[in-house]
Amino acid sequence: MQRKTLRVLTYNVHSCVGTDRKLDPARIADVIASCEPDIVGLQELDVGRQRTGAVDQADTIASFLKMKALFHPAVHKAEEKYGDAILTALPMRTCKTGGLPSIGEPRGAAWTEILVDGTPIHVFNTHLGLRRRERMAQVAALLGSGWLGHPDCRDGNRILMGDFNAVPASPGYRQLARALGDVWGLAQKKPKATFPSRYPMLRLDHIFVAGGLTAVNAHVVSTPLSRMASDHLPVVAEIELTWTT
Repeated sequence: MQRKTLRVLTYNVHSCVGTDRKLDPARIADVIASCEPDIVGLQELDVGRQRTGAVDQADTIASFLKMKALFHPAVHKAEEKYGDAILTALPMRTCKTGGLPSIGEPRGAAWTEILVDGTPIHVFNTHLGLRRRERMAQVAALLGSGWLGHPDCRDGNRILMGDFNAVPASPGYRQLARALGDVWGLAQKKPKATFPSRYPMLRLDHIFVAGGLTAVNAHVVSTPLSRMASDHLPVVAEIELTWTT
């Protein structure tokens, strides 16, 4: 039996605009780099949008971290895009990107296969909607045959992370927690809130795992820099992969 520990981070970066209203992708990258993650899920990235200087934020942050990025634009108007990304320096293959059932702002997800010492891990990143009914439909879609329940991955190692806009008492969260393991519970750690970053009160950002994965640690990154860089705080989990050779 072999074991490998990975550090996974999820972070809603608020278009790289901080609580001080300053636009600064490098500051977001600094927060992430301080955690030394192997796999990163980011939400609320601007790519080519005039409001944030027409910068490709996914590529900018990935370059700073010496990683590659898979970006999925949930919103795409002309040359302007807004969405989510998965970043890693590990071998990565895109499996699927696409939309989820949405009532208001369009929402979507990205699915990649990442190889860890030759062992595949299926990584999903998403940002769910603000309405309860909308989130329930989105959770059902994510757990269905098009995403985590797909034959290519449903029996494998899976990580689902993102901003779910759902507290643990919500039906959407409970449905996910029945199918997957929340890293906080697996690591036997007391969960911490992630939003708003200056005075966190709500736990909206989550990391779930399944298959041959478990969590051995979890924490929220609450530093002077992270409390200013975005309106959410990042969640970091140390995830242990076991496999036989």
